[in-house]
Amino acid sequence: MTPLNRRNILKASGVIGVAAATTWTWPASASVAGTGVGTDPRWVWDDEADPLVASLIERGDVPMVNTLLRTWKKNGQPLPDGLPADLRDFMERARRLPPWVDRAKLRLAVDFNEKRGLYLGVLYGLASGMMSTVIPKEALAVYYSQGGADMKDRISKTAKLGYDIGAVDAYEPEGEMIVTAVKTRLVHAAVRHLLPQSPYWTKVADEDIPISQRDIMVTWHSLPTTVMRKLTDWKVPIPAAESAAFLHSWQVGAHLLGVRDEYIPNSWAEADAQATEVLDPILRPTPEGIKLADILLNLGKDIDGGLLTKGILGAFTRFMLGDEIAGWLRIPRELVWDPLLKTAWGPFIAVREGLLPLPLAPKAYWLFDEFLRKAALLFLSEAKPISIEIPLTNRPT
Repeated sequence: MTPLNRRNILKASGVIGVAAATTWTWPASASVAGTGVGTDPRWVWDDEADPLVASLIERGDVPMVNTLLRTWKKNGQPLPDGLPADLRDFMERARRLPPWVDRAKLRLAVDFNEKRGLYLGVLYGLASGMMSTVIPKEALAVYYSQGGADMKDRISKTAKLGYDIGAVDAYEPEGEMIVTAVKTRLVHAAVRHLLPQSPYWTKVADEDIPISQRDIMVTWHSLPTTVMRKLTDWKVPIPAAESAAFLHSWQVGAHLLGVRDEYIPNSWAEADAQATEVLDPILRPTPEGIKLADILLNLGKDIDGGLLTKGILGAFTRFMLGDEIAGWLRIPRELVWDPLLKTAWGPFIAVREGLLPLPLAPKAYWLFDEFLRKAALLFLSEAKPISIEIPLTNRPT
């Protein structure tokens, strides 16, 4: 079967995107906005960023913009001088926190992250990260865009978002989450402009424009919703206020990524309901996703003499995502690590949670977990500054 025929068949059958064959039924009344027009987000992209970034690319302004934006790192920093006026105006609007932001919840989210940083790091990397390879539209967009040519660099930028949203000053002036989100929004707009020009992506994609608002929410659910589902499965005792605060930090993140408020769930129950509609049914393997998964599983071989082997990371993936997804990704069973994780993970969590009431435990956990997170970022970035930049090309081959 030729790639072109494959694309036509996929478009007709909806094999790649089950979402293409489903109706958007999740109600806007369940969102942080509480209301909305009800448009299926599969047909909504970014009315502000998309034409702006396309114009920057066509005008030849992107190299200059990327150079200037490398100096913009902290939320409270003014935008650098010299940016095109239309871009500056957009970014000043895009960096504003939504009117419904709750500062008290954002502060409480820090407490949640301090206590559960280790779980979050593992889940973001080996549950959410590996799940992205079986989200078909995301796998195709990543593989055929510029990021697919250097997955270590691509993952470092994704990891930075996860790190920044969990930092103690995430949305404060000295934090970096607002900057990271706005830059990522610009990157998404560039990919929407560039990927339709790729002869490789257009042959296999079942859509004409990638990264719809529905796609962003699918990815969003692979992160906080999946994390909370797993923490619940593991019976991690989380105070209701801290759980809501963690959700709020991600609600604000979705807004800054350009998602319309009417698509952002207002509670964990509604997040789970939306994920059941848009995430769970569409998970499936693609040739591109299988290749990406193999690249990700091999990243650990360079850490500390190969301590994190492909087998260990594969076992963690199987433990986090289950046998079906592990089978899709052609991850072999591990005779030692598979049973060990099933046997030891529950007691490990019980011991760790049991020590939390001790006076110094939360801070000690945070320091240890923070060291691991920073070490991971240093490895992925090869000790260079992580710079989220607007791409100018797709994957060349």
